[in-house]
Amino acid sequence: MRSLFKVALLTLAGCSFLIPASFAKTNAQPAARRPNVLLIITDDQGYGDLALHGNEQISTPTLDRLGRESIRFDRFFVSPLCAPTRASLLTGRYSLRTGTSGVAEGQETMRGEEVTIAEALRAAGYRTGLFGKWHNGEHYPFTPNGQGFQEAFGFNLGHWNNYFDTTLKHNGRTAKTKGFITDVLTDAALKFIGAKGDQPFFCYLAYNAPHSPFQAPDKYFDKYKAKGLDDYLASVYGMVENVDDNVARILARLDELKLRDNTIVIFLTDNGPNGARFNGGMRGVKGSLHEGGSRVPFFLRWPARFKQPRLIKQIAAHIDAFPTVLELCNAPMPKTLPQDGISLVPLLEEREGNWPDRMLFTQHRLNRETGAVRNERYRLVNEGRGWELFDMESDPGQKKNIAAEQPDVAKRLATAYENWWRKILPQTRQSPAPIPVGHAEENPVELPVPQSRFTGGLRFKGIASDL
Repeated sequence: MRSLFKVALLTLAGCSFLIPASFAKTNAQPAARRPNVLLIITDDQGYGDLALHGNEQISTPTLDRLGRESIRFDRFFVSPLCAPTRASLLTGRYSLRTGTSGVAEGQETMRGEEVTIAEALRAAGYRTGLFGKWHNGEHYPFTPNGQGFQEAFGFNLGHWNNYFDTTLKHNGRTAKTKGFITDVLTDAALKFIGAKGDQPFFCYLAYNAPHSPFQAPDKYFDKYKAKGLDDYLASVYGMVENVDDNVARILARLDELKLRDNTIVIFLTDNGPNGARFNGGMRGVKGSLHEGGSRVPFFLRWPARFKQPRLIKQIAAHIDAFPTVLELCNAPMPKTLPQDGISLVPLLEEREGNWPDRMLFTQHRLNRETGAVRNERYRLVNEGRGWELFDMESDPGQKKNIAAEQPDVAKRLATAYENWWRKILPQTRQSPAPIPVGHAEENPVELPVPQSRFTGGLRFKGIASDL
């Protein structure tokens, strides 16, 4: 089945462009001694879409158990939207630096010169595979295969219309599938994990559930309808429970292959919930600059090194994943553009004595008039009406703006944001990335509707809703 997004097809022959060479092999520690890495990210699953976080309506036994077996970051932050989070997660840089400033019209495309976790680990001797949603560039060399993934199975856009018996891409080629998309992606990831060889693996399992459209297998949907939930909640919670069952399959395979001890398993989600539902009492949902738009679960399990599960209270963010994973894998940090994240290994090893009171900045659009700053205690937010300050320790639901009561704190955080913005702005992409043609890795080139701009009253519903 052809995706409903595809509206035009261009066959381009006889053209050629220079394609950058991949990273050279390094003389670092032998790859066979390094841990495997399984990075699982779900799409639009909020902090509150786990029973572990107090949601009494949902069933997530596997993810709850994984959380209890892991080092959990209690205050972990991402961007409020999909593509910016993924760009930061993969590069260790704020998304605006990478050229990613939105979710459609080419604004989701990450620059080709960005160095990703996949490129860094591949250079260190890892097998690299992506299974699921990419959302950081539709066309080569901005695709997973162009950004360090040897194996890529899923889709490059941020939204997919059909989750049953759908058509995906396997290393740039069309692949028809049978079954529910989350099950299909898990099957592919299991095959990748189980492949024989001496190399460790980096598996980026990027489920697109519970992103809209709200489609779930009947047994999951019917279960939540029987509880009296409306169609929206029954679909979302059904999709999340299906993810939970599939994560159980992945973890069981690690056990079967005796890979559990030496595999780093990371679980997180890409932003707040895609709609009004239980979110742990936080203010805001997907797209919001408030806490509920960007605070998500982050679990890290590595039994061979971290024996005791525990809860870390210090703030951390998506930009920290890149340096943390490389340090844990004892893989050399390649020459990258300036990094924003810092390694979380001192926190993981309980060496937090000199840990700084950091400031994390939230802005995923080219809009100086809005933004947010978070340190260990406060959140400063500007939604276009001026700065508001909240004490997240005494007021986690952000009920009271205390900017007038604590003007010095508000001014200090606002000044930090302005300085950050001035530093970031010259590196942003002011116009959408062009669609490249002529690469042998992608011929023909398909033109997807979400990268179009509409005039005369015509609009694409996905762009107007919640891509």
